[in-house]
Amino acid sequence: MGKPTGFIEYQRLNEAYAPAAERIRHYREFALRLDDRQASLQGARCMDCGIPFCTHGCPVNNIIPDWNDLVYRNRWRAAIDVLHSTNNFPELTGRICPAPCEAACTLNINSEAVAIKSIERSIIDHAWEQGWVVPQPASVKTGKKIAIVGSGPAGLACAQQLARAGHAVTVIEKNDRAGGLLRYGIPDFKLEKVQIDRRIEQMRAEGVEFMTSTLVGALPAGSVVTNLATRRLDPETLLGEFDALVLAGGAEQPRDLPIPGRELDGIHFAMEFLPQQNRVNAGDALTGQLRADGKHVVVIGGGDTGSDCVGTSIRQGAASVSQFELLAQPPEQEDKALVWPYWPIKLRTSSSHEEGCRRDWAVTTKAFLGENGRIKRLLAARVRWENGRMSEIPGSEFEMPADMVLLAMGFVGPVASVLDTFGVEKDARGNARAGTEGPGCYATNVPKVFAAGDMRRGQSLVVWAIREGRQCAREVDAFLMGRSDLPR
Repeated sequence: MGKPTGFIEYQRLNEAYAPAAERIRHYREFALRLDDRQASLQGARCMDCGIPFCTHGCPVNNIIPDWNDLVYRNRWRAAIDVLHSTNNFPELTGRICPAPCEAACTLNINSEAVAIKSIERSIIDHAWEQGWVVPQPASVKTGKKIAIVGSGPAGLACAQQLARAGHAVTVIEKNDRAGGLLRYGIPDFKLEKVQIDRRIEQMRAEGVEFMTSTLVGALPAGSVVTNLATRRLDPETLLGEFDALVLAGGAEQPRDLPIPGRELDGIHFAMEFLPQQNRVNAGDALTGQLRADGKHVVVIGGGDTGSDCVGTSIRQGAASVSQFELLAQPPEQEDKALVWPYWPIKLRTSSSHEEGCRRDWAVTTKAFLGENGRIKRLLAARVRWENGRMSEIPGSEFEMPADMVLLAMGFVGPVASVLDTFGVEKDARGNARAGTEGPGCYATNVPKVFAAGDMRRGQSLVVWAIREGRQCAREVDAFLMGRSDLPR
């Protein structure tokens, strides 16, 4: 702890945003990083709280008080070493993680939490600028070969850990570029893809091979795949060629809304819409891109994916953007004495909402109404929630124009074909059945096949994916070598 009275002397400082009128004209990142002095003063706010609840609130157990103190003392090189000891990709969590660590911050009991996420981003951005992030190839090779299916945060974290342990790692990705949801699910204005590209270059220098445009197993009917693979591999080939296999794909099966009119043109899943703009930003030429220009757009679903649809639609020139949430509007301020240090349910307004969006809560969509086979309006109604039960409010039905509807209601699980192809047992939610504690954790019922990330735990946060990838890597290493020195 650098300054015992820092939390009294200094106020929380959030990262500033470029003005909305300016940022909606492009797809670049617009959050302005804290400068070194600002980050230092924010680090000074970290308390000598005895029990660092922030560390326990963070899924990767970042050693937050230590690097807060190091930043306060301007010891940036030591700070990045501490940060990298628990987190392979802090440039990701420093940008797109919702920061459960801040919810758990002791200062958050009756004040504003330390700006942990902003400090984290400052550390890693500073490290990249100084050239401190370099490849760390293993000095000794084990001769063991591992295939990882999926190149999202879980697969990348698992691959980097195993490569640094000396194994030969091949990452298999069905899309034409590595990155998974990071690449084609998160808009560039939240995460510019240079953040992924330079990590992949680092990993290549560490010995990781990337096999893109490659699908494992059969493509299921109706699957939303952003770019069809040009080659396919069967499980028998992989199991015969590799000593271990990790299934680290995402929870890609979107939740549908089977109501009258669902078959109309103009109704799309969020993951049909968002990846296309990312591809255009990357320089790809698309025919028939789904665009919101001049349209009345309705986004159904109030989470992060819905917010991403809002921001992208605004940038494409939508005539209006509305967002529906089935649940009631949460309070603007949580009851901290009741919920701390756990994640609170409270009103959260994203940068995309601030750019121009009509939000509505406790709304159920009852039907899509169209003309000549295309969506033109939707029929909705208001609902009330009592004791966890929803009921429609009589006489509350209303119609509104809708030229494009984007379904962003979350994901129900992984695409079943990958698990079915390998014969992996599934849990009640359709995820790969594999525990996280005790002997053989992260291992599936299929010999030498492991599972991690959203494919194992279901739709979750990038920081949980990184944690699972790291922990799975340790279990694979121990499985192959009889023991492991990798951190858990």
